[in-house]
Amino acid sequence: METRQSGFTLLEMLVVLVIIGLLAGLVGPRLFGRVDTSKVQTAEAQIKMLRGAIDTYRLDVGTLPDAAVGLRALTTPPDAVRARWKGPYLEDALPMDPWSNPYQYAVPGADGRPYALYSFGADGKRGGEGVDADVGWLPAK
Repeated sequence: METRQSGFTLLEMLVVLVIIGLLAGLVGPRLFGRVDTSKVQTAEAQIKMLRGAIDTYRLDVGTLPDAAVGLRALTTPPDAVRARWKGPYLEDALPMDPWSNPYQYAVPGADGRPYALYSFGADGKRGGEGVDADVGWLPAK
């Protein structure tokens, strides 16, 4: 008695791989287009969190971090205000923006704001449009 082994033929496997490739080609660009949008939303959320930490720092210390010390004042006490510093004001280390660049901090900010806190966006340069646009409380021009 002869036993016959069952399995997939090479042709059947190739057809399945072609179908998977076509589906990935149609769905992939839609998914990757949303990645950039989600990075902008992540940057906005992180900026809100950093703004809260800066405001708490200002309540404790009485002044904003100066531009020379910048956002490091949220995790390490500056010498000038060490006695009033009650931090750290962030649970973890100072985050990088979603594009792996440091957040920018400047004193004063634009439009009468006391400070500027922003990310350069996807291109890592000032200005830009779309996902390359700066995100956050921008500095005076």
